[in-house]
Amino acid sequence: MQMRWTDWTLLIILSLIWGGSFYYAEIALQEVSAFVVVWGRVLGAALLLWLILCVRRIPVPNSLSLWVAFFVMGVLNNAIPFSLIVWGQTEITGSLASIFNATTPLFTIILAQFLTTDEKITSRKVIGLLLGFVGVVVMVGTEALSGLSNAILAQLAILMAAVSYGCAAIWGRRFKGINPMVTATGQVTCSALVMTPVALIFGFPNGYFMPSVDVWVALLMLAFFCTVVAYILYFRILATSGATNLMLVTFLVPISAIALGHSLLGERLTVDQMIGMGLILFGLLMIDGRLFRRAITA
Repeated sequence: MQMRWTDWTLLIILSLIWGGSFYYAEIALQEVSAFVVVWGRVLGAALLLWLILCVRRIPVPNSLSLWVAFFVMGVLNNAIPFSLIVWGQTEITGSLASIFNATTPLFTIILAQFLTTDEKITSRKVIGLLLGFVGVVVMVGTEALSGLSNAILAQLAILMAAVSYGCAAIWGRRFKGINPMVTATGQVTCSALVMTPVALIFGFPNGYFMPSVDVWVALLMLAFFCTVVAYILYFRILATSGATNLMLVTFLVPISAIALGHSLLGERLTVDQMIGMGLILFGLLMIDGRLFRRAITA
């Protein structure tokens, strides 16, 4: 399924939003556990989305089968991967976590081969995905791989999160035609219901306490921008461009993080980062295919 230029624009915006999620999670993890970070993120997002639905008077379907589908989506796309990634960040660096997270499109294309009829593997897609993944490794820096021998469970956790994201992207195809805001609300509401008992039972090993203002701000940013806004875009792109194309966002997230650091914080771009960006962009162009088809027919 070929992406439209508007979908590429939305994908870039989504990558900019999700690029900040690792940063905000690291701030929150300084004071609260991984389960509480995830709980605060999805619960806050659910409350904000329901408020938006009420203000805009958007009807919410009451079909039991649809809410079961929302529940599965919430588990696959929020509860499982959020918990695994945030817990993994307590054991390994954010750079290494982003490399493992970038395997998501690879898992998605493999799953789509067997679970869909219109998103089959092609040699062009495989080459493009491999170029993108190598680009992420080069851009983040091969020194990040020095931690591969440590914290094996954390690394496996993030790989399992990538698999879960791939499954969620394919499962989410069934919501085509439903208002993306309604789908996002149903998903995060169900994941909040799942995470509430988990966080209350396992998330406060040292007892309950009041986090600092910085942590509250980080959780609010995770809930609003990284979840509410992000998932409205997510379901819009999924409906028009498919699961495999949607998961390309994990290649763009490191580019967004580096670009933001360069533009807002004055951080210097390294040669490795520029080479990595080039490889990712070339891989994305291969997956998109338009320029290559024009070159062949020219």
